[in-house]
Amino acid sequence: MQSIAEILARELGLNQKYVENVVQLIDEGNTIPFIARYRKEMHGAMDDTTLRNLETRLTYLRSLQQRRDEVKKSIENQGKLTEELSAAIDSAATMTEVEDLYRPYKQKRRTRGSVAREKGLDPLAQAIFAQDGQDIEKLALTFVDEEKGVTSREEAIAGACDIIAENLSDDADIRKALRELVMRRGSLVSKGDPDADTVYKLYYDFSSPISRLQDHQILAINRGEKEEVLKVTITLPGNEGAALVCRAALKPTMQVSQLVKAAAEDAFDRLIFPSIQREVRNALTDRASQGAIHNFALNLKPLLMQPPVKGFVTMGLDPGYRNGCKVAVVDATGKVLDTGVVYPTFSERKKQEAISVLSGLMRKHQVRHIAIGNGTASRETEAMTVELLRSFPEASYMIVNEAGASVYSASPLAAEEFPEYDVNLRSAVSIARRLQDPLAELVKIDPKAIGVGQYQHDCPQKELDAALGAVVEDCVNAVGVDVNTASRSLLQQVSGLTAATAKNIVAFREENGPFTARAQLKKVPKLGPKAFEQCAGFLRVPESKELLDHTGVHPESYAAAKALLKLLNCKDPSLLPSLLAAYGVSKAAKELNVGEPTLEDIAKELSKPGRDPRDELPKPILRKDVLEMKDLKPGMVLTGTVRNVIDFGVFVDIGVHQDGLVHISEVCSRRLKHPSEAVKVGDVVDVVVLSVDEQRHRISLSMKQAKKE
Repeated sequence: MQSIAEILARELGLNQKYVENVVQLIDEGNTIPFIARYRKEMHGAMDDTTLRNLETRLTYLRSLQQRRDEVKKSIENQGKLTEELSAAIDSAATMTEVEDLYRPYKQKRRTRGSVAREKGLDPLAQAIFAQDGQDIEKLALTFVDEEKGVTSREEAIAGACDIIAENLSDDADIRKALRELVMRRGSLVSKGDPDADTVYKLYYDFSSPISRLQDHQILAINRGEKEEVLKVTITLPGNEGAALVCRAALKPTMQVSQLVKAAAEDAFDRLIFPSIQREVRNALTDRASQGAIHNFALNLKPLLMQPPVKGFVTMGLDPGYRNGCKVAVVDATGKVLDTGVVYPTFSERKKQEAISVLSGLMRKHQVRHIAIGNGTASRETEAMTVELLRSFPEASYMIVNEAGASVYSASPLAAEEFPEYDVNLRSAVSIARRLQDPLAELVKIDPKAIGVGQYQHDCPQKELDAALGAVVEDCVNAVGVDVNTASRSLLQQVSGLTAATAKNIVAFREENGPFTARAQLKKVPKLGPKAFEQCAGFLRVPESKELLDHTGVHPESYAAAKALLKLLNCKDPSLLPSLLAAYGVSKAAKELNVGEPTLEDIAKELSKPGRDPRDELPKPILRKDVLEMKDLKPGMVLTGTVRNVIDFGVFVDIGVHQDGLVHISEVCSRRLKHPSEAVKVGDVVDVVVLSVDEQRHRISLSMKQAKKE
């Protein structure tokens, strides 16, 4: 039997030695960001996504092995474990296959088959199933026993056939073949009341081959069924399913075949197919859920990695009608300078008053950017902002996705951070900070509330949380964190840190002043040697006199970094990568006894201390004017920002409050399985307006036609 490392190497197409190293590193308690960044020599420079996939598959294979062992032990305790069965269980590649093999030995509730066994009809069932020419009518008479509850020959034969049906339904090979048949030839059918006006109209008379079902269709149908709007079934052409069971059971030349045929058909209709339907539906749901989770994670990463708009005083506006527009001004570091409430939607007079108040705040604090939440009253607030900015030509604004801002502002974390402000003003602060540093602000919010992806609330929440948590962790560690300014929420996402150690870091700096060296982290309560090893490279200390503390170079490599500078006689660290390339990476690595990937990372980090990888991405679009839906005309070419990427298309913010949809067929000229192959959240793209439906608030766009313009 193959080892888990061998299976992982084969499935993922990786070097087995590297896989074994990663498994060992994980078992030693190392985090994925740490392994990805600081143990490249041990895993051949796998990226964090590959390492996450490896870790997920490792967990599954270990759980599978544990279940195999449990099943074998249970069967062995019954005295029924044969070498053949043990080998079959060991070679089962999925949990479903293991459960199929265990099914005949699993303790069941009372069934028609078990009642027949209690009446002593098992030998008769074996004789019927043998189909060897015996006179079954005569044999059945010997099983008539009123004390056991068998009052007639017919009753004995019926009970024996119930046993045969149950045995067939427990046959692992039959179940596997039927499951594969349903996946290959079956169709999923949904029906609904044609007179009911719901969002599920598309599925009122729906039928699709299972092999062609899309993930979003599966999840939508599941939700419609859960809400009792749809009735869902799985069908097979003709009687292919019953025929498959009959072929497995029958010896056609024998005269008793009709009894076995009837039992096989009963097994299919009553026992096997209802069970297989549930299994197939569960398998489809699992597949669709995994797709939705993957899609959510795919969208979340670029959203978190949006380039920050740093170094400027920013005003956050949380629009609203009845409760007014909440205002918060924050400085370049996110510290709150001023707050207020204006009422621009009440009347023209109130709008002018609002502009006057905001103008005063703009002048007083030298505001350069305005972040406007995209919720209720956003369009009116945007129009007021454009009028306001006519007096401030150097300033600009941006519509910010405020999904989750209200969740954060009402959370205990926000209350702890801003005890002096009410919930609405906290939301305005969050909106301003989202423009300044999206990552630092969004980590405070449950990723499910951020609003990218589809059907996230229908997915297994534990798996979704794990996947999204991994994305947040990878993003935070890829960027690095300033240990002296980071919030507790941000710190606890750093490799090796927990909520408790993050809280202790904040308490330590509040009590002792800013950290002035990475080594000081060792003095933080409960931050032991292992935690320090995992987190140190990701925490930046700009106040340190040691340049290496400003970079992503790990303390374990400080000696190598200084030796490299000395070897290349480098006085200007910005030239280090080119000097290293000229000297020869392999040659330098041998002389310094350091791995080549680590050496190249050291040179890159020293050349740009404090480098933020987000700075290399396309900048967000800052606007000075306003466009409304009524201004849109088919054929117009606009620039927008991708807000969401889902199975059937891409939603793009073109600055009119309502995102437009680029259908998957309009993303690019080549055929795509999923829009994420061509575009991601945060991308700045050119689009052509195809159609506008103001009444239904729908805008149809094309990216591929914009490229032809």
